[in-house]
Amino acid sequence: MEEVVKMFDLSFYKGKRVFVTGHTGFKGSWLCRVLENAGATVYGYSLNPPTDPSLFELSGVGKYMTSYIGDIRDFENLKKCFFEADPEIVLHLAAQPIVRDSYKEPRYTYETNVMGTVNILECVRLSKNVKSFLNVTTDKVYKNNEWEWGYRENEMLDGFDPYSNSKSCSELVTHCYNDSFFADRSVAISTARAGNVIGGGDFANDRIIPDCIRAALAKKDIVVRNPFSTRPYQHVMEPIFAYLMIAALQYEDSKYAGYYNVGPDECDCLRTGELVDLFCETFGEGIKWINKYDGGPHEANFLKLDCSKLKSVFSWSPVWHITDAVEKTVEWSKAWAEGKDVLACMDKQIEEFISVSKWMNKN
Repeated sequence: MEEVVKMFDLSFYKGKRVFVTGHTGFKGSWLCRVLENAGATVYGYSLNPPTDPSLFELSGVGKYMTSYIGDIRDFENLKKCFFEADPEIVLHLAAQPIVRDSYKEPRYTYETNVMGTVNILECVRLSKNVKSFLNVTTDKVYKNNEWEWGYRENEMLDGFDPYSNSKSCSELVTHCYNDSFFADRSVAISTARAGNVIGGGDFANDRIIPDCIRAALAKKDIVVRNPFSTRPYQHVMEPIFAYLMIAALQYEDSKYAGYYNVGPDECDCLRTGELVDLFCETFGEGIKWINKYDGGPHEANFLKLDCSKLKSVFSWSPVWHITDAVEKTVEWSKAWAEGKDVLACMDKQIEEFISVSKWMNKN
């Protein structure tokens, strides 16, 4: 592929009709806010917010878009909403995203993550106007050999647990639809495999930073169940802007369609205990953590991504290091705890992120 000579310009989205599945979730809420600020006409399709409290409701992001509440497994309802929106760009984030929950509800996880992907791709296949589709999966799609080096896009897909495996299946569904129905490049199709994200407004269960925030605000010790697992941590805006870049540039030229890892640099792949140390230092107030390994279900111990493809094709690079990401997460969390305007905090952080990026047009 030829290197992109022009920088990604967020103004591309001004006036574009964008359909986002999973818009009421943590990542979906941040993504929709970025799109709203860019002047896009945003449509979302999702279940009600998955947590209480939720970033979607606290921020009021839904006031500035068309929000459809529905199940991605319900094809007829999805199709009705999809064709009412008549989008040009589709960003698929809807998923059952929690590893431990996938052990409790494997059937629901597969129905949502696999058939949900089939359903949204069917809508794209039947559409006359979609030009760009991006399926957001996970770094856990790879067959994990516990390597110390990063996985590349051509490595074997075979996630271990029901969540990871269902996302591997979602990737394969996307590849099949691309080869079977969009080989003429009438629609540019990509998948993006992101690492673990943190940021303000994540209230999910069984995620380390939300657990840290809940404990810190309650002035309790943070319980860490596996402090020695290594993960690629990044602020939620890192993959979100990468998604928007891929979707925009493949819209303009389908040669950029493909499969991309989105993760931090090597220095930001940390053990969970190191991340919690950084959180405690940033949050202050004497917060500390305790190791309580609970012998839970299997999860990968060592996982990194090789993002050289994204860097070479798009001249992309991570914007914030993990110290910045934790600082921004704590900033948002304290603003929320103090009853401040969390939407204003989001907008401030979005502008700060854009201002220090090296691959986005600032005009």
